[in-house]
Amino acid sequence: MTRYLLPILAALTLSACGDGSDPQVTPSAGAQSPASQPPAPAPGTGSAPVQLAALPSGPDLANGQRQFRRCQSCHTMTEGGRHTVGPNLYGVLSRPAASAPGFSYSRALRESGLNWDRETLDAWIENPRLLVPGNRMSFVGLRNAEDRRDVIAYIASETGGHPEHDEHHERGEHGDRDGHGDDD
Repeated sequence: MTRYLLPILAALTLSACGDGSDPQVTPSAGAQSPASQPPAPAPGTGSAPVQLAALPSGPDLANGQRQFRRCQSCHTMTEGGRHTVGPNLYGVLSRPAASAPGFSYSRALRESGLNWDRETLDAWIENPRLLVPGNRMSFVGLRNAEDRRDVIAYIASETGGHPEHDEHHERGEHGDRDGHGDDD
């Protein structure tokens, strides 16, 4: 009997990560319908990636929470929370990849040398297999740049990070933390 249950459970686990579509998410006011949006270029096709800072508006935490639902089948993000299929994400921003104690990471991720800042998380969430070939994360990726920005902001807000800033994005054009030219 377990011979039949194990493949079924494995298939259900992999399908829980989703294919990047979320039929329950409705477009926000003023958003284009999916049919009118141009298709996103495939990663690595030579087109410039969308930079999080270049997106026209700030993060939508409610959308981030909706987008995170597809992550919940493999990740928790409470302080001191347990690892499941994937590691607990509490404190993930600004920590080195493959550094959560007690989780068995793939060799590819352990040797990647990555640090989880917003831009790296963005690339990871867009296509984990492209960023770190050989990693074990089964998620196919989230192609929409705004959805990625929102889920990263949601993770940051729920895990003790800053929803709109991390240490790589805190410095304003004046070189200080808040962009006003003072040192506080």
